[in-house]
Amino acid sequence: MATSPTRPADESGDLATRLMDQAMGHLFSAALRAAAHYRIADQLAAGPRTPEQLAVATDTHAPHLRRVLRYLAARGLFREDASGAYQLTPAAQQLRTDVPDSLHPAVMMLTDELFLRTSAGLTEAVRHGGAAFERLFGAPLFAHLESDPAKRKLFDDGMASLAAPVDDAVAAAYPFPATGTVVDVGGGRGGLLRAVLRRHPALTGVLFDLAPPLVHHLLETDDLKGRWRVQEGDFFAAVPEGGDVYVLKHVLHDWPDDACRRILRTCRAAMADGRRLLVVDCVLPPGNAPHFGKTMDVAMLAVLDGQERNADEFAALLSAGGFRLTRVLPTPSIPSIMEAVAD
Repeated sequence: MATSPTRPADESGDLATRLMDQAMGHLFSAALRAAAHYRIADQLAAGPRTPEQLAVATDTHAPHLRRVLRYLAARGLFREDASGAYQLTPAAQQLRTDVPDSLHPAVMMLTDELFLRTSAGLTEAVRHGGAAFERLFGAPLFAHLESDPAKRKLFDDGMASLAAPVDDAVAAAYPFPATGTVVDVGGGRGGLLRAVLRRHPALTGVLFDLAPPLVHHLLETDDLKGRWRVQEGDFFAAVPEGGDVYVLKHVLHDWPDDACRRILRTCRAAMADGRRLLVVDCVLPPGNAPHFGKTMDVAMLAVLDGQERNADEFAALLSAGGFRLTRVLPTPSIPSIMEAVAD
């Protein structure tokens, strides 16, 4: 019987089988990581290849590789043809390292031990509260990354990969002013600021973050010359003054409410009355409908003691920080844009 390429082949089976398949979901993450690690998608870019051919190219064990690929094909990643060769699916195309907006770095980050071990510690996090990560690694995530440059690069590469499709969607969805200065607070490598400046050639921008991501920022391009600057700093202490629009993209979901209020008050202190703040994060819908934000919410619980929030929760946070929520704009991507005015 034919099945959807995006669902497990036995999804229409009995409830016990489906539950067991879900309980073994960690194997999917492991198989996905193996395919990403050996860059199987890159090997298939020129056309179908057999597991034996792929094993020679990747120095792997062909029988084991075949079984992993068969499993991934049942989940919509790769497809086996009648000859036993495997080919790319649209989902697998995103695992190629040589395509625009590749998700390969994101997959390598999300399937790393930083996240897999932390997810396994969720039981204790639910018992005690706080982030599982800190119990397992002995320090909060960002402090741990400061002590491990390789993990810091893995994290920054992964976050930039996740951000790329979001950046263009946000830049297109919000009516930024024709002129003025956009301050991207905690902006990482500056992908969003780059997308905004490219769409609005009379705007200037400030990319503000800690040093590690700024070292690899994305603003040094001919079309943006003279329209931006980077500034190192801590958004719990102070942020650049004088901006017309301030942006917090995927910042507040990293932190519990008390820390979010501190960040918002720091932003408010730098902003003139009437200036706008854009909070770009998932806005959780009510009810039982599936939403990627609900997955991210559990990830935030485990890794950072942060959380995703609904619109009312964001409105309360913004009010405590000196802002008034004026509207929530959806985007073609996962997050929404919450526009707030400095009162």
